[in-house]
Amino acid sequence: MSSPPGALRRRIFLRGAGAAALAFATGASAACTSAVHELDAAGDDATPVRGGTLKVGTPWDIVPANILTNTATTPAVIGLVYESLIRYPNDRLEPQPLLAKSWNLAPDGLSLALELRDDVTFHSGRPFTSADVEFALRTYADPKWSAQLKSTAAAITEYDTSAPHRIALKFAHPLGNIFDLLDTAPMLDRETIGQLATGDAFVGTGPFRFVDRIPNSRLVFERNEHYWVPERPYLDRVQLSIIPDSQAQLNALRSGQVGLAHGLNPRDIENLAARPGFKSITYDGAELQMYVGVNVRNPALADVRLRQAIAYALDRERIIEEVFRGAGYPLNVPWPRNSPAYDEARNTRYARDLGKARELVAQVGKPPQIPLSYNTSTPSHGATAQIVQANLADAGIDVTLDPNDDGTAVKKLIGGQYPGLWVTDHSWAQFVPSTLTVSAYPFNAHKNASHYESAAYVAAADAAWRRSGGTDGAAVSAYRAVSDQLLDGLFLIEIGVRFNQAAASKRLHGVSWTKRRETVLTEAFLS
Repeated sequence: MSSPPGALRRRIFLRGAGAAALAFATGASAACTSAVHELDAAGDDATPVRGGTLKVGTPWDIVPANILTNTATTPAVIGLVYESLIRYPNDRLEPQPLLAKSWNLAPDGLSLALELRDDVTFHSGRPFTSADVEFALRTYADPKWSAQLKSTAAAITEYDTSAPHRIALKFAHPLGNIFDLLDTAPMLDRETIGQLATGDAFVGTGPFRFVDRIPNSRLVFERNEHYWVPERPYLDRVQLSIIPDSQAQLNALRSGQVGLAHGLNPRDIENLAARPGFKSITYDGAELQMYVGVNVRNPALADVRLRQAIAYALDRERIIEEVFRGAGYPLNVPWPRNSPAYDEARNTRYARDLGKARELVAQVGKPPQIPLSYNTSTPSHGATAQIVQANLADAGIDVTLDPNDDGTAVKKLIGGQYPGLWVTDHSWAQFVPSTLTVSAYPFNAHKNASHYESAAYVAAADAAWRRSGGTDGAAVSAYRAVSDQLLDGLFLIEIGVRFNQAAASKRLHGVSWTKRRETVLTEAFLS
């Protein structure tokens, strides 16, 4: 059920060492200008070195109101500043200790008791207690923060915080994804929550503390001198530089202005990784899934037969190969291969078949031109949209491309404001499968971005969620029913898994990440 914190940290280090990177260094330990061959010579078994500043290129600024939505630069800030109660390993759904040392889930799944660490403080110096856990989870359930697992947090009906380092939770019904919530919800500081909402303060218990922000320019974080893991972190400072343009990020990485670029297109990552001194990073276990979203209130898209035509028209293999350089695989349902809900048979239902697509279009009649929206801040989204446009034209469906900046795209997704079709990616499928269908904006059975309503889908999603176990055989059967509802309704049309990738200098070691793509720098150092 649990293991010593040091064991967890060692596992994170071993998985992350040499697998990811976050920046170019300035400062004492990084002042030297090594030759390219010397950079290559720094192996993944390099000895940890203390000090230095890491500079990270990211396309997006933080949106404080969306701090609990896992969008834009939120994963970077969360990973630096905040911590959760437990943490999943990247390759399986088995909770490991973090701020909670151990726990006991009742056999009926209706209550959970957690023992908390007693040596943790917030960056302000205030001790972390069970009252902070209650505050964080209640805040997560508050609709004003638009947290995607708020329905799970809202199902907690009672909190017992009578002991400062023990908390007992009671639930309205069994929650098969309760550990997803405990892995996801950051422990927020109740004394500065007002400043969090405005972006003036980010106060957590994590390895780095927030010190400065210039909107649309940079965010700066410094080493937490009182972090509960001894002698960590190694780095003195991390700076997130906002660089919206992909080509500008590429140039910044090549010139050493940043050491990690989070906004490159897959082809540039592939090419850069072949050069001395650089490497590609694949965030194993934090997959994203590309899909075509559908607003079913659009009259042209209300008939499921046209949605079926779109599903048959998509050339998923071409998108994975050309846009993502083979870093992924096609899907018809959202679950990645390591998910308990993955089902190979259900992933062939809508293999590309232009004959079927054209036949269905003929049945419903050629629709008027439909807008196809995409987010311009992610180059692969635009490239995917262009292939989708060509695929649908082959089937007799005309779409017009509708580019949206990142802020507008997120607002439209959360608010269900896309007028027709849209191309983007989703997360959460790498967690317990019920989380996707009761939490994620595109998939939420009770209210989703597509305005899709189905009593059968709600029943299947709730049945999968209201279980005491999330990965057992009965749960797997429940997930099959959910998959069938997704395939029948087609309010979202899956394209496939894309591996989350970045490019970096080879000088950085020991970087890890969570299943939500939060970069973890506790063990990171510069060779």
